[in-house]
Amino acid sequence: MNELISLELDDCKESMSKAVVHTESELTKIRAGKASPGMLDGIFVDYYGSQTPLAQVSNINTPDARTIVIQPWEKTIFGAIEKAIIDSNIGLNPQNDGSVIRLVIPPLTEERRRDLVKKAKEETEKGRIAIRNIRKDTNESIKKLKNDGASEDEIKVGEAEVQKLTDTYIAKVDHLSELKEKDIMTV
Repeated sequence: MNELISLELDDCKESMSKAVVHTESELTKIRAGKASPGMLDGIFVDYYGSQTPLAQVSNINTPDARTIVIQPWEKTIFGAIEKAIIDSNIGLNPQNDGSVIRLVIPPLTEERRRDLVKKAKEETEKGRIAIRNIRKDTNESIKKLKNDGASEDEIKVGEAEVQKLTDTYIAKVDHLSELKEKDIMTV
């Protein structure tokens, strides 16, 4: 196989891997009724004038499946953490007892579970679209290699390899989706 086509395929594989990892991280943010420190990943706290991730100003633990405990490193930022959690719109009310902030995760209703599954499917579809766009870009790049001396047969083989990669990575995204759906629907 042409060396330039191999390089394109390597770039394609790397980009598709990143798309799968991104989809996985987006699916992690969807809460499935179980407490997880990852639910707070997108929350930033105003810490001495700069927006700082919550995990960098406190310890975050899950003592049980329904509770997240946030233990700030400084007493002065309790208010800022509570405000950040409320503003983040994750649907949890912080309870401050002076030494820690507790977030109690309410059990999900059937309707809410269905909404979360829908949201997970949307994220999965975004992942599939990203992978298909990478396929399209890679195929266009491979076709342009004809000017650099790649034969028609090599281009066809390269495009077939891109399709195999696409199928493999879309299957990975679908698998992540199935796992998340199962996680959400498990009571």
